[in-house]
Amino acid sequence: MLWIAVDRSQDTSLIRQVYDQVRLRITRGDLQAGEQLPSTRQLAADLHVSRIVILEAYDQLLAEGYIESRQGSGTYVAEGTYLESVQREQLPLVHTVAGARRENNSIIDFRSGLPALDLFPRKLWGHLAQKVCAESSPAVFGYNHPEGCAELRIALARYLAKTRGVRCQPDQLVITSGAAQAFSLVARLLLSPGGEILIEDPVTYELQVIFSAAGSTLYPIPVDAHGMQTDHLPLGQRPGFVFVTPSHQFPLGGILPIQRRIQLMQFARTSGCYIVEDDYDSEFRYSGTPVSSLQELEPDRVIPPPLIEQYRRLKRLTDLHSPVLEQLILARFIEEGHLERHIMKMKRIYRKRREALIAALTANFHGYIQIYGDATGLHLIAEFHGKAFTERTEVDLEDAGVRLYPVELHAIHKGNHLSKAILGYGNLAQGEIEEGVRRMKTVLSS
Repeated sequence: MLWIAVDRSQDTSLIRQVYDQVRLRITRGDLQAGEQLPSTRQLAADLHVSRIVILEAYDQLLAEGYIESRQGSGTYVAEGTYLESVQREQLPLVHTVAGARRENNSIIDFRSGLPALDLFPRKLWGHLAQKVCAESSPAVFGYNHPEGCAELRIALARYLAKTRGVRCQPDQLVITSGAAQAFSLVARLLLSPGGEILIEDPVTYELQVIFSAAGSTLYPIPVDAHGMQTDHLPLGQRPGFVFVTPSHQFPLGGILPIQRRIQLMQFARTSGCYIVEDDYDSEFRYSGTPVSSLQELEPDRVIPPPLIEQYRRLKRLTDLHSPVLEQLILARFIEEGHLERHIMKMKRIYRKRREALIAALTANFHGYIQIYGDATGLHLIAEFHGKAFTERTEVDLEDAGVRLYPVELHAIHKGNHLSKAILGYGNLAQGEIEEGVRRMKTVLSS
């Protein structure tokens, strides 16, 4: 286990904090050449941060030669990175919430975007993995195409057409190692140096970091209960692209209505820019009919075929290819119907957890709470009238054994969302949800 302290109260980004501390441990010899680092997924879970943060920090360390990636094995400290003369400087002592987050396993954590990991069908996945390994040719253990294996792209094209109305051919799909890589490549593809991105505000903090690191200027468009306020789109400007989460805005949870979708499409046509659509959790919709993707309405404005070859070249320069074996397992998982069945099962479970959270919040905070953004996904927004989520409030909540995530952390323009918190419920059982809300009440009602 790698001990790193992250402090969300600092001006320094979480990516930089992780990068600085790993780099320091390498150069002063605490981490020695050949020593394996934790996987990005494991370190993200240990630090309670997005995996995007760890991926970006590792990518920077890899680019500078501090670490090396070994195919199929992991990430290791590179040779020749120990600098004997480096001062044995003290790592920052963190006396804030972040310092306690590693140690207290009794915390009820309302982290968003985290599914019920204990309910994933691991035995089934393992069985499929055995079959794929036994039936595949030795070529699956070698290098493949940068865009991903054909079997998975075919399966995804069918699945997306059926479930999301996405009109695309398998050749239009590119498999990446995750959201961080996908968005980093999109920024490199569509932005010129100093280019501008129109982006929702608030929006995922890690995305702000990724796009800013690409040298772009963020032009925030305010969000309300119905998503991006398209009336604020700057007419006459030619941005590199517009970034939206139209099916379930993150973090506020709004669904972009058709009138705004059309206004956004008209802006994209007039300005000649593209739309980058992040459709991250719309499979889990609890009321109404499924929401169409923007790509279904205007495929020529949402990363169309002419850009695919350029994107493939960028992908090849990044990591050559994505591991093939996992792609083949996922393709079979989709084609045999296991993914749809798993989603239907989890939708019933998440609906009950959502209802339990709404009921508990309503009962404990009756009269001064507003709940919205709960129609889709694995989180909702709770606005506590008359309250403000300050650093002091976060510490008090942590001391009471509950962890919330203020919307303000994701705001570009600060000060407009102080009373709102993001409450994820996907990875919490009903009893944990009810107890967590009771703990909230002891702090927020005082």
